[in-house]
Amino acid sequence: MSKEYYKKRIIDLRADMAREKEAKKRDNERYASLIKGASSPSSKASYRKQKIDKAAYHDRQIESLKRQIESCKESIARYK
Repeated sequence: MSKEYYKKRIIDLRADMAREKEAKKRDNERYASLIKGASSPSSKASYRKQKIDKAAYHDRQIESLKRQIESCKESIARYK
């Protein structure tokens, strides 16, 4: 694959990472409002757990995208 392919791929991955960070922020806000509006302690605890799980999911996705970007950078470096 060409250098241009990897450069375009890095741009796409960075855009994906920005979208993932925005999604994480939206989910955190949504769960925060759910927790605040929950009527029972058990539903609050459930929302808190869901919030933590969802944040961890987004973190894993972001780390995966970072690894893919590094891989593309290494591939570009091999062409030089």
